[in-house]
Amino acid sequence: QVQLVESGGGLVQAGGSLRLSCRASGRTFSAHAAGWFRQAPGKEREFVAAISYDSGSTYYSDSAKGRFTISRDNAWNSVYLQMNSLKPEDTAVYYCVADSRRFIGVVTPYQDQYDYWGQGTQVTVSS
Repeated sequence: QVQLVESGGGLVQAGGSLRLSCRASGRTFSAHAAGWFRQAPGKEREFVAAISYDSGSTYYSDSAKGRFTISRDNAWNSVYLQMNSLKPEDTAVYYCVADSRRFIGVVTPYQDQYDYWGQGTQVTVSS
């Protein structure tokens, strides 16, 4: 079992940056693919970015490409999302996710791949 705890959300002006962190419990987190989803008020949950267990593969949504960077530090059981050039439309609750299967080198934007979900952290971008 993997438990995920997000941090780093907050209020930022448009054009600013935030770095989200996700700390995982469990010594095998380094074997699991992980990622981020988000959900804005009144909208469906959507994929943001994902990274394979060994950082060999990453996948970004079109809206995240070029502005967000996903990374991980397996020594710290952590996954990060660096968000730059933030826009008001990035306002959402951001969820950290992980795949329960081990050593999966391919990551996808599909929610079905990810079995573990954190509680979420709020990101608000003001115009």
